[in-house]
Amino acid sequence: MSTYGDQARRALLDSAEELFATHGVDGVSNRRIAEHAGNANHSAVNYHFGSREELVRAMVTRYAEDTRRRRAELVGLLGPEPGLRDYLSCLVVPFTDQLASMPVPGWRARFLRQLRTVPSMVDIAARNVVEDPYLDALIERARACVADIPDVVITGRSWLLGKLVVDACADYEARLERERVEPDWTGFALFLVDAIAGMLEAPVTSTGDFLGSRTVSAWP
Repeated sequence: MSTYGDQARRALLDSAEELFATHGVDGVSNRRIAEHAGNANHSAVNYHFGSREELVRAMVTRYAEDTRRRRAELVGLLGPEPGLRDYLSCLVVPFTDQLASMPVPGWRARFLRQLRTVPSMVDIAARNVVEDPYLDALIERARACVADIPDVVITGRSWLLGKLVVDACADYEARLERERVEPDWTGFALFLVDAIAGMLEAPVTSTGDFLGSRTVSAWP
């Protein structure tokens, strides 16, 4: 049974996610987060999380266990000879399933998109990514499927894909709220997998390191 403190923390996390998604991370004060959560204590964020950085850390990691569990299930369902799209599905579907489990309107994808616009928040998120034992292996297997593509090109495309997944999910999330259409996150995940596979497998006409050497996860 959850305690009052647990309920208050969840309310603050939900409030921050919605406000950050709609107004930007820097456009929302801790006091406004508390008020939107219905908490009369304007210092509730610091009381329950210790600091704004800890609040963001909790927001980034709050669904990590569910995502990791779903990815493990999908890996267990892989056939004897999986291909690129199979590996990509194991990477994408846990995130879209997470979004599908949320009520409409949902704010998760739009929050993550806003988070990426603030360098200090990107650093916080990067430092607090929860380890997923399957993630690195899946990325390496997917890369092996396009081994003929130069590493510098794959690295650049992976950076683009990281933006593509989050931005596309954020736009779809917003459309579900705006147009009140029936959600189809399963179909949307397949659409994303097709697009990602197409980009990874696309012919190479330039091998320049245009985006700079970086280690970037392609997956939210």
